[in-house]
Amino acid sequence: MSTSASLQPAVVGPPPESTSGARPALAAVLLGFFMIMVDAMVVNVALPSIGRGFGSGMTGLQWVVDGYTLAFAAFLLSAGAVSDRIGARQAFAGGLGLFVAASAVCALAPSLGVLVAARLVQGAGAAVVVPSSLALLRETFPDPAARAKAIALWGVGGSVGAAAGPVAGGLLTLVDWRMIFFVNLPVGAVALVLLRRARRSPRQEVPFDWTGQVAAVTAMGTLTYAVIEAGADGFGTAQVLGAFAVAVVAAVVYLTAQARGRHPMTPLPLLRSRIVSLSVAIGFALNVAFYGMIFLLGLYLQQVHGLSALATGVAFLPMTVLTSFMGPVAARLAVRFGARMPVVTGQCLIAAGLLAMATLPVAPPVWLTVVLMVPVGAGGAMAVTALTALLLEKVPAERAGVASGVLNASRQLGGALSVAVFGALVADRARFVPGLHTSLLIAAATVAVSVVATLLLRTQVPHRIPATATEASTRPLER
Repeated sequence: MSTSASLQPAVVGPPPESTSGARPALAAVLLGFFMIMVDAMVVNVALPSIGRGFGSGMTGLQWVVDGYTLAFAAFLLSAGAVSDRIGARQAFAGGLGLFVAASAVCALAPSLGVLVAARLVQGAGAAVVVPSSLALLRETFPDPAARAKAIALWGVGGSVGAAAGPVAGGLLTLVDWRMIFFVNLPVGAVALVLLRRARRSPRQEVPFDWTGQVAAVTAMGTLTYAVIEAGADGFGTAQVLGAFAVAVVAAVVYLTAQARGRHPMTPLPLLRSRIVSLSVAIGFALNVAFYGMIFLLGLYLQQVHGLSALATGVAFLPMTVLTSFMGPVAARLAVRFGARMPVVTGQCLIAAGLLAMATLPVAPPVWLTVVLMVPVGAGGAMAVTALTALLLEKVPAERAGVASGVLNASRQLGGALSVAVFGALVADRARFVPGLHTSLLIAAATVAVSVVATLLLRTQVPHRIPATATEASTRPLER
């Protein structure tokens, strides 16, 4: 499930070239974004093979997934500022290069610790790619119609990448789980070659919020560590309590830095906007459901039903195929009924699918599980597409990178925490199925709460978000 930002009528053919190098830039962005979204999900099907290869238990496998999503979330907060500071094309190239290099280390990792460390670096590179890819499209396609089509393609590519991750993981694990990382090398190389044909992006003098960034990484990292370790050792151990305490202190430092710092990476006027704050909460809930489901079912189909990695990947194929069409569907619905309608519809599909899976008998037919995945994946793609567009419509170009970073950071954090919490609930093999059902019920309840939040969103917002701190001090934000 990806972010997609167009609510224009669904036209997903190549947009007309508006500047020199526009098409190569678009191709590079699509390849890069597709690849990082695949890697957010591709390891889920390979987890049993990785566990056998390194002799790892559930805690180690949770970190293979969360190392990526956690770094992705934490560094997204400042990646927009980095993109503005060094230029969108340069930032995209740097982030993608870091991602590809880390992929090579993942593929050659001699131990689980090295694999997790490389996944963290992968996530950091991916965090730079997301906002810089959007910023690059905005400057490459100045014509609104062409830009809308380009962003629609970007969103479809990301949605397909996220949904195709489990399928690709199953196919590549058939050879060796390390292939899921090796394949990134040629794809990344092609994207970087294409990017050389795009014109160099202008730079801006944008200060970097070191205090906020360090505090954000510390808060997210220690919170995730505490939840994962609590599942293995219990909530009363000294290391878990200490990690929770550090997370709280770091969160306070982060909020203080954003409130009082001269150059905060997530300006509070942006976060005070009703449209932004509710979008962030909804995005968090959507990824709790989607990432949590993929993580759980990747294990469930192999450990309970005894499917191979390939068969498990194939089981995700119907969801993958339908998800690829949801971006255009969401666009049409939004144009006709308003942006809130596809967001609510998508969330209701997710909650219904999760609730149905949670109430199935202990070992239902595999085909029934496959069928029930479809509304979750399709609903997620529909909701995220419309939600992202609704947010970006109200954000000026100067704040697009920051707003995109905040929304995607909340989504990735939701994914990381869902893996941490749900992994703890299914860690005991003897109680895997009850833990699975409990996890799915939690995910469904989280999405149900986000439906209420969505209903609080206005379909039309009379005022846009201020572009600068000076404007924010003289003009109130929309609430």
